[in-house]
Amino acid sequence: MRRLAVVREWSQQSRRSRPESGEASSVARPLPWEQHLPWVGQRGPCRNQRIGQPSEEVWKYLPPTASYKKETTAGVAQSSADEEMRKIPNNGNLKMTKVAYPMGLFVCLFIYIAYIKWHWASATQAFFSITEAAAGARRGQQAQGPLGTTAHGHKVFYGIMFDAGSTGTRVHVFQFTWQPGETPTLTHETFKALQPGLSAYADDVEKSTPGIQELLDVAKQDIPFDFWKATPLVLKATAGLRLLPGEKAQNLLQKVKEVFKASPFLVGDDCVSIMNGTDEGISAWITVNFLIGSLKTAGSSSVGMLDLGGGSTQITFLPRVQGTLQTSPPGYLTSLQIFNRTYKLYSYSYLGLGLMSARLAILGGVEGKPAEDGKELVSPCLSPSFKGEWEHAEITYRISGQKAVNLHQLCASRVSEILQNKVHRTEEVKDVDFYAFSYYYDLAANVGFIDAEKGGSLVVGDFEIAAKYVCRTVENQPQSNPFMCMDLTYISLLLQNFGFPENKVLKLTRKIDSVETSWALGAIFHYIDSLNRQKSWAT
Repeated sequence: MRRLAVVREWSQQSRRSRPESGEASSVARPLPWEQHLPWVGQRGPCRNQRIGQPSEEVWKYLPPTASYKKETTAGVAQSSADEEMRKIPNNGNLKMTKVAYPMGLFVCLFIYIAYIKWHWASATQAFFSITEAAAGARRGQQAQGPLGTTAHGHKVFYGIMFDAGSTGTRVHVFQFTWQPGETPTLTHETFKALQPGLSAYADDVEKSTPGIQELLDVAKQDIPFDFWKATPLVLKATAGLRLLPGEKAQNLLQKVKEVFKASPFLVGDDCVSIMNGTDEGISAWITVNFLIGSLKTAGSSSVGMLDLGGGSTQITFLPRVQGTLQTSPPGYLTSLQIFNRTYKLYSYSYLGLGLMSARLAILGGVEGKPAEDGKELVSPCLSPSFKGEWEHAEITYRISGQKAVNLHQLCASRVSEILQNKVHRTEEVKDVDFYAFSYYYDLAANVGFIDAEKGGSLVVGDFEIAAKYVCRTVENQPQSNPFMCMDLTYISLLLQNFGFPENKVLKLTRKIDSVETSWALGAIFHYIDSLNRQKSWAT
């Protein structure tokens, strides 16, 4: 447009600058448009051409739509400028046009492919460098950071973990910050739970979708939009799905995977899975030791973990005694790599010894099967006058108590039969500090040993004291909590079978620094760490 304006200005001024009729001009006047050319003030071939005809040297500066025509040195007139331009598209550069279009398409394709690679790289960057950051100080390296950066220069990333338990499905949304050379710091957690568990939809998987979508909406509200594509989304199912027939469990997981794939978060092929019991215990151990800071430096003193769920129970700790390493049964010792360190842990999960599964076994029922012909299940662990119904894993059982002189003694005898030869005892647990979670916490709070909100500490023998008292007085209030005598007796004997003495102190808590002490935090760390190792092997 600027060049066209220059030409118009030159055309008008040139007409004004022509000599009057009969007047001669012996000096070649500078043309107004020459003021805009690099050779202004020089005498050149353009000065010798008559006004209105740009030379070959300046022709290229004129716009393609300008109405000019070139003349030969002999002054032979050509066709009109408009007709000439129609004959020679693109000002004579037809061959260049044929080359330019394919080249342009090729460049666009190249840019698109580069963008796709950048998009995937930016998404995976959020978790590929975490363990490198934790180990950076020892290696003297600086790890690459993920998407966000705080005012203090800390990198920000998120992780979403679904806990599909036997009694409910829970979502944990974690926000982390980290600096190269340091262990990541958890800065925020959002938690929400829904009931029932996924296993309740085993016969109609479509009904599981609304609940999963509701929990995904919680994550969307909590995580900034720009972080969605870089935030890993994972679901781990525990004992509830482990107890289902294989085909039903896989159908449920496939439905969840379809919902996840339609979400805006980062979803891998292994985004949903059934967590084996050992991994559940290890993940809970990571959670606790991360929150108390024992994973920040090598050689720090760690704590053990006790978790009592509905379908299974776990015990995990870091052995320091050689005897424990030598006498542990096969499958009880496992190696863990996290934050560029390796830990050899004692960890085992007892499927079927979770509190709800133990109740069914004590009552004489079979997991996943209704009582034959609606038979009533009778137990000495219930009040003699109690009759009622109890629902477990979508099956309703008719239950009742039986007459007994010493309810606790008979109940303890029945529980001992259930636990016989099922739990490995190790002496080292008496010398390791332990945290206890889930139903350990709930039962202790119900009988007033700890604050229901803040938690607290107790000794193992307190559970037996409470069991004896409740079993003795259960007839006074048979309907208030019919399973209290049974549950307390079971927990007391379970801990004794693990090897805990009566005076062993246990810390019971639901949160450490306002963070849920479940396996979910440790599992998201473990997942991210495994992705990082896959990247290292690939490169």
